[in-house]
Amino acid sequence: MYSIGEVAKLLNVTTHTLRFYEKEKIITPERTENGDRRYSESHLQWLGFVIKLKETKMPLAQIKEYASLFVQGDHTSQKRLGLLKNHQDHVQKQIQVLIDIDDMLRKKIATYEEHMQKRDIT
Repeated sequence: MYSIGEVAKLLNVTTHTLRFYEKEKIITPERTENGDRRYSESHLQWLGFVIKLKETKMPLAQIKEYASLFVQGDHTSQKRLGLLKNHQDHVQKQIQVLIDIDDMLRKKIATYEEHMQKRDIT
């Protein structure tokens, strides 16, 4: 079991973020008799997944919906699958946008390098 500070370090997030996820019911850590939060390996895996969803711009409302559906049980599997497929479509579009931007940058860089090389030759 891990403390909130240990989890924050391991996942490179703030303790504030972890408390926020708890407040939003995205995660429910166990508590010690003193009320300290304790996180298990499965909590770490779940939080790692949540962080990746956030990094890929899944809205918090959808993450909360997914978490709620997960807690409700296996009968929500189809809805969870739908959320993930929709997000995957969004991620694929993001990837294409980044590929297009990379292509544009490569062309612009090549133009600058060509221009500078011509200037150096003359």
